[in-house]
Amino acid sequence: MTTMRIGTRASALATTQTGHVADRLRERGVDVEIVLISTEGDRSSAPLASLGGTGVFVSALRDALVDGRIDVAVHSLKDLPTTPDERLQLAAIPPREDSRDCLVARDGLTLGELPQGARVGTGSPRREAQLNALGLGVEVVPVRGNVDTRIGKVTSGELDGVLLARAGLVRLGRADEATEIIDPLQMLPAPGQGALACECRADDAATARLLAELDDRDTRAAVTAERSLLATLEAGCSAPVGALAEIAWGDDGDELWLRAVVSDPTGSPSIRLSATGLPDEAAAVGERLAAEMLAEGADTLVSVAS
Repeated sequence: MTTMRIGTRASALATTQTGHVADRLRERGVDVEIVLISTEGDRSSAPLASLGGTGVFVSALRDALVDGRIDVAVHSLKDLPTTPDERLQLAAIPPREDSRDCLVARDGLTLGELPQGARVGTGSPRREAQLNALGLGVEVVPVRGNVDTRIGKVTSGELDGVLLARAGLVRLGRADEATEIIDPLQMLPAPGQGALACECRADDAATARLLAELDDRDTRAAVTAERSLLATLEAGCSAPVGALAEIAWGDDGDELWLRAVVSDPTGSPSIRLSATGLPDEAAAVGERLAAEMLAEGADTLVSVAS
């Protein structure tokens, strides 16, 4: 391979994320070219659920991979469908950035300081459900667009605040614009949030070997558990499901701790459970926790929101 062509969406965040991956490859002596790909999710301003939700930011990149226009696709892992694509392989999951959600609000306010009736923007059913569950009396306003667009609605006075993934602000060098980093005890992130996915063709062993050097074992175990839970719940990336797995030192070595929540859009009812296991059994931990949540009625909550 003379030059590795890396495909990415054209947004500032996507190209910045892909730039980090490209830099790591250049450090290893790989010549890299970044190729911009337009996706359905980028071309439409409609709510993601109306576009089909899962895969709207991914399909065009995957098609470019299969067609040979690019050699690697870099995705936000939370956008990646949980159903495997046999044409491709998930060759690397680099170290995860902060997985938490954050608030960007007027006057430096936190969620608890927002007045009754304050307008808070989000396009995520997961965030909407968990925000409503906090009982703060704020109005949730649907909003889509890139980081500039969403924060712009706050600076213009159209909204009092917006909820965003902190990882995006950190990668853009704008972390100081967050007025509150939200504790996962209040709002669990989307499965895979803060992590990147590097895909290549299933038969491209040379590219897979290069990408494997970027893979982070703990991040892969954590997101495997989260995505296994999501797949078992048969919920897409736009479903009101929050999940966060973390690797911690236990009595017998590394231990994986997975927390998850499924909520009605109104915030009530909700099901919040956790499970533990070994990092090497991450997929099984996710499946087991999802089965427990389904036994509590999670399928009803997912179907109501879809």
